[in-house]
Amino acid sequence: MPLTRGRIFGYDNSRMAFRFSMLDGGEEVECQISAAAMADLVGGPRETQFSRLRETIEGLASTKFDTAKTVRGGILQIFAKDVPKARRNDESRPRATTAQGGE
Repeated sequence: MPLTRGRIFGYDNSRMAFRFSMLDGGEEVECQISAAAMADLVGGPRETQFSRLRETIEGLASTKFDTAKTVRGGILQIFAKDVPKARRNDESRPRATTAQGGE
């Protein structure tokens, strides 16, 4: 069952990760995504990164929750290795243009 959106806790400097939660039915699942994983997705301030990529990050968390053994009460962690290579920086890359200015 896919996880659904929970709360945003914010960036934790001591863990170098952005903390958020998702819901498994009525149960809250604490999650975090490393700064490196977010940088692989898009640059910028951490809160802006998370807000811009919230649906993508929550999708990664939900997929990992469904496929990995997650301990109840533990923290679901997303690392750079969890970000599919095809998604890395896709949203922040400029699109190529031709000499005539078209795409």
